[in-house]
Amino acid sequence: MRTPAVRPATPLSTAAWNRRPGALKAGDPARLWLTHTGDLLSAAEESAASALSPEERARAEAFRRAEDRNTYLVTHVALRMLLGGFLGAEPSRVPLERDPCPLCGGPHGRPVVRGNPVHFSLSHTGHLGLIALAAVPVGADIEAVPGPGSVLDVATALHPDETAELTACREGERGAAFARVWVRKEAYLKGLGTGLGRDPSLDYLGTAARGAVQPDGWEIGDVEVGEGYRAAVAVRVPE
Repeated sequence: MRTPAVRPATPLSTAAWNRRPGALKAGDPARLWLTHTGDLLSAAEESAASALSPEERARAEAFRRAEDRNTYLVTHVALRMLLGGFLGAEPSRVPLERDPCPLCGGPHGRPVVRGNPVHFSLSHTGHLGLIALAAVPVGADIEAVPGPGSVLDVATALHPDETAELTACREGERGAAFARVWVRKEAYLKGLGTGLGRDPSLDYLGTAARGAVQPDGWEIGDVEVGEGYRAAVAVRVPE
């Protein structure tokens, strides 16, 4: 399987989340949807009571900032609706749970549908969300491009060669380069199920615009999500 260097994400509509999609097959690329909070908020609020679990509704209400609450609500309702469509199930009855953590065995690994009939990953920032569904383990991440002044403070958390690349960047290009490597890293670590429990400095994925360096057993592709943001998807290569 090859993931293109840059892939588009399909803007999600309520018509799409109410439609049953075709089957997912091993070897197919991940299916990617981009959510815009303003476009979907009204429909998400109407569907939240029937689509979300009580725990998810409580988490949504716990946010202090309305923007954060609204984006959480939209992305989680959208995820539930899409999973329900793939599985032919009521969204609130999709049995979500956590795999064991690969690092410690605790119950906080990759979020999964019980029995793994479909794999998914969800990320959101600001007013945007990114949802990835696949037949194999998958990770997705989306982030706003930071200002160049804040990059070098956190760049030392990356692989030493990535830190060196960011240091060598022109100041005006540094924010975009950092966002590229960070979303690749987050997507990969989400796919592994470790999240940032695995040291981000261990894996070299690169900052280059031409695409990520591919780790063994995984395909990492950049995702086009619009100006001011960067996103990536990581898909495990079927054995």
